[in-house]
Amino acid sequence: MSATGRQLSHLDHTTRALVQSTRLPLLDPVMIGVSGLGENYGLIPLIVLGVWILWRQSRRWAVALPFVMAGTGALQLVAKWAIDRPRPNHAPWGFPSGHVLSVVVFVGLIVYLLSSSTTIPRSRRRLGYACGAAIVLAVAFSRVYLEMHWLSDVAGGFTLGVAYALATICLVEALAERRGAGSEAQVQLADDDGAVLDVDPVVVSV
Repeated sequence: MSATGRQLSHLDHTTRALVQSTRLPLLDPVMIGVSGLGENYGLIPLIVLGVWILWRQSRRWAVALPFVMAGTGALQLVAKWAIDRPRPNHAPWGFPSGHVLSVVVFVGLIVYLLSSSTTIPRSRRRLGYACGAAIVLAVAFSRVYLEMHWLSDVAGGFTLGVAYALATICLVEALAERRGAGSEAQVQLADDDGAVLDVDPVVVSV
């Protein structure tokens, strides 16, 4: 094992020991509930709510959101299959944390839409940023707390989620810009055709 690998393994085991020292029977149900935000039964209601809220604000993101989130599922499966790293509880496919990846993508998109909004007050946007960060950190902590992932699994999910969210934002906005340019070109062409039709009768009469 390389020096980097040994350092990573040491950090994983040290973090696991520290987190496990905080375990309390009363805290277990809370952590299970928080972790559920990254499960299908937690994500699907969030996606439905997000589509409903976005439908009046941004139709393209309301349509894109379910497809983007479905892509996170495919992305994590490919990554888990390729790396095939065991979890702390010895279950397979630990890296990256799919829960963290999915939550980071969802929260990342919401943060982007909040930051680009001109109608939402700044105080509410800041509150949204804080809530999003708290959700991501809580889910990440819960995965280590429940011994479902190493710290490096969580870090991998976070990194991959940020990269995927940024790529998705660039793609959706580029497609929207291209579509908008195409629509403007069609309108301009229609205006030009209309101008020619208006002139023709004059020319004939002369």
